[in-house]
Amino acid sequence: MEHTQLAVNSLISQVEQAVIGQRHVVESLVIGLLTNGHVLLEGLPGTAKTRSIKALADVLDTSFGRIQFTPDLLPSDVTGTEVYQELNGKPQLHFQAGPVFNSIVLADEINRAPAKVQAALLEAMAEGTITVGDKTHQLPPLFMVLATQNPVEQEGTYPLPEAQMDRFIMKVEVSYPDDQAEREIIRLVRGEESAKQLAKQQQQIKHISPEMILAGRAELAEIEVSEVVENYIVALVMATRHPQRYPETSLAQWIEVGASPRASIALDKCARAHAWLKGRKHVLPDDVRAVAHAVLGHRISLSYQALADGCDAKQLVNDLLDNVLIA
Repeated sequence: MEHTQLAVNSLISQVEQAVIGQRHVVESLVIGLLTNGHVLLEGLPGTAKTRSIKALADVLDTSFGRIQFTPDLLPSDVTGTEVYQELNGKPQLHFQAGPVFNSIVLADEINRAPAKVQAALLEAMAEGTITVGDKTHQLPPLFMVLATQNPVEQEGTYPLPEAQMDRFIMKVEVSYPDDQAEREIIRLVRGEESAKQLAKQQQQIKHISPEMILAGRAELAEIEVSEVVENYIVALVMATRHPQRYPETSLAQWIEVGASPRASIALDKCARAHAWLKGRKHVLPDDVRAVAHAVLGHRISLSYQALADGCDAKQLVNDLLDNVLIA
């Protein structure tokens, strides 16, 4: 267990060297890997969303595919298609795999794709398979969709349906770096402009085997979750469905639709992964709180009253954590 934890924490450290000031993003990506989930990164342009994912793929010794989502994208551009060819004089259809048949798939600006493409990607995320024609194709054992989207640019975008948002185990807000991190970013990029420095950095990369991630997934099953923590997870999710239980708060006015059962499952998985990364064999309430924003925020539909009051998903989850007590 310790060997696997060292390898995965080394993965985090190496990615952090390429992505300055975004540790919570890097940790969330790794938690997504460990829990066999998919992660949505939302942030303004230039906040290293794509760079974070590419850095993760560089360190993780596995296949990487990138899909640049555009309004004219077709499902076959993602999944692949059957190509007509002749073999020994006999015509036949041969399946040509698309970029989704990689272990790490970057879905860049995912909200720019139309509904048909979203539906094709949804099968891959939900089932780990792709159906083309009458045949179903299995995706790699280590498969993860890392999607990015811009929160402010609306022209030419298609909002992700709730069913697909729910498939992302975490949605991570990527914010601007602080003063010190901004200086370090300038120095990092300046150093990368030197071919010699870039070659040196590439030589220093210690590739992590995908088997380490798969071993980490197996070890998550051994992390203990007490009844107290289970009750806390259930209480948080139930507070989104029955906010009237907390009349002293504005939750009932702010929540339109609460979180689905996938939220409870995701809180349990991500809390166990967080505890595992910290070297513990049991989950603390603090582990649940650490992942609550990324797990719950995108699964709760806000009411018009919440928007009128200037309440966003972050404030709503903060109110949940402030008012839902650990029994």
